[in-house]
Amino acid sequence: MRPFGYFVHHQGRGHAERCAAIARALPPSRPMTLFCARDDIFGALPDQVQIIRIPSLFEPSGGESDGMDWVPTPQTLHCAPLGWPGIRRAMATISAWFATADPALMICDVSAEIAQLARICSVPHVKVLQHGDRGDQGHSAAYDGAAGLLAPFHADLAQPEWNEAMRAKTCFAGGLGVDTRVVEREVARQRIGVGADEELILVVSGGGGQGFAQAPLGVGARSRPAARWITIGTVQRDWHATEPANIEHRGWVDNAADHIAAADIVIASTGNTTCQQILAAGRPWLAVPEWRYFDEQHRKAEALAAAGVATVRPHLPSSAHGWAAALAETLAGHRPAAQRAMIDDQPADRVALWLETLAARLWTPCTLSAPLSTMEPPIL
Repeated sequence: MRPFGYFVHHQGRGHAERCAAIARALPPSRPMTLFCARDDIFGALPDQVQIIRIPSLFEPSGGESDGMDWVPTPQTLHCAPLGWPGIRRAMATISAWFATADPALMICDVSAEIAQLARICSVPHVKVLQHGDRGDQGHSAAYDGAAGLLAPFHADLAQPEWNEAMRAKTCFAGGLGVDTRVVEREVARQRIGVGADEELILVVSGGGGQGFAQAPLGVGARSRPAARWITIGTVQRDWHATEPANIEHRGWVDNAADHIAAADIVIASTGNTTCQQILAAGRPWLAVPEWRYFDEQHRKAEALAAAGVATVRPHLPSSAHGWAAALAETLAGHRPAAQRAMIDDQPADRVALWLETLAARLWTPCTLSAPLSTMEPPIL
């Protein structure tokens, strides 16, 4: 059986989590080769999966030339600096595998350049679809040339500009790669050491960027002194921040899902893993997007607000009255059933079946009895 290839961006958690979930859901007869700059972010994988480490496409690895920046990057590419030997080694490794492995599919999560490399090398590819202002030529080439698109979120969170043709070849999978089992609130509180009657406001500072700043969180905690404020993740320290006694910084924890399940209000950015955990738990959510390329988190926040599953602010409130208004709106607009509806049943199994069906369609010979322009495509 032809293998699947899979490129995985190594920053953040979401790329590796959904890749590992798909790998575990595929049939044992389907080999898979993962290409990533790290091999320690996937957890346990099936025996038919191998990982090939490649140099990062986004970070210098040594020997780069700094004298070619005057050559402009074409609009069909995003990150393609000249004179980087690491990029040459990575692309050579992947293209050599294309030639020897004869893959059925290449799944790209995410790089417009590698998606286009697969197409240039005559390998059908599936491109992971992310939120953001991605109507540029680079993304369009990757999407238009893909045999299918994989969206690791519910179809109701699609952006309005994604047209019918784009949606028709997209597999939407809310909750893909995330353990969305939710423990009872009382059990979660016992696990994290919070009293049953305490109001818990949880701040989740994600791992894909720098996290939230300390000063506005201190303002928030002072504005609601009867509540217990807990932060998890990285918080940027501000020299001018003054914090009250009701806020506690726990840093990185292994049980983020327990903290979310225990919370009365969650304040968090809109990274993939965080989104899925909060939606699954059905908690009141003040979503504050962080900076990302192509405004990914801001466009996702817009989609969440349009679906009525989060209250959104462009940044953390900067005053006590700002915090009071934001938290009141978050509680008043809470729709837990709508939040939980964003999580699909067994999304990894659905994606695995979709990939297998797509591969079968791609590699099943067609008998042409009419001109290509008048033929109906095979049904998946």
